[in-house]
Amino acid sequence: MTPGAVSVISGGSAGIGLAVAERLAGGGGRIAILGRNRDRLHGARKAVEAAGAGEVLALGADVTKDDEVAAAFRDIEATWGEVHALINAVGPSGAGRFEDLSDDAWLRTFDEGVLSAVRCIRHALPLLRQAQWGRIVNITAISVQHQNTGLIGYTAAKAALTSITKNLAGSLAADGILVNAVAPGPVLTAPIRAAVEAAQGDPDDPYDAHRVMAERFGSAVDLGRVAEPAEVAEVVAFCASAANTYMTGAHLNVDGGSDFT
Repeated sequence: MTPGAVSVISGGSAGIGLAVAERLAGGGGRIAILGRNRDRLHGARKAVEAAGAGEVLALGADVTKDDEVAAAFRDIEATWGEVHALINAVGPSGAGRFEDLSDDAWLRTFDEGVLSAVRCIRHALPLLRQAQWGRIVNITAISVQHQNTGLIGYTAAKAALTSITKNLAGSLAADGILVNAVAPGPVLTAPIRAAVEAAQGDPDDPYDAHRVMAERFGSAVDLGRVAEPAEVAEVVAFCASAANTYMTGAHLNVDGGSDFT
């Protein structure tokens, strides 16, 4: 990461978001992580500092609440005055088949998976425009391209986020703000670990985790294993960096070869 660059990661206290925060911290990046779990935020702050961050802000914010998002970005503005990269890594709920999901479940899924990113982008834009360069990266999912009937709400929210990414790439091009999406395949984050443990698999073995995911959910990955969060973070870090100078509106698969369409 460019030394001194300011990166904001929503959902940065765990999973892919934390891996991204740690990766962007290397070389002295200034990192703000947004999360609603105070205990996890405290641990994440220590991890990001240990990864080499120049400065860290760990901001308690529920991204389903606009006032809390606004307050977090006021803190960021007061501390640094600009933002170079915003990464939206909050994952929605919404697991379940169509018949399982109530109206409230659908609304919650879109609030978490779509409007959370919209709120962060809205409040980040003035600070992105203050910086010499700006990047937005939205974390989507491979299920947008490879449908899973057990994840209909989750996938619909990620599809909406993909559309927003494409639209913003066009509307923010004149500002020099590049907007991209990264679509992970199965990753060893807490939900997959829980599913693997429930099936009496080994959540620390990416090959065994893939076996369980294949048997239970039909997941097919050419490499025969699930990803570690850090592997996704590498791709996100490039998209969020000054080194990315000409890629915008892209939807990048990081899926182990499960779907290249």
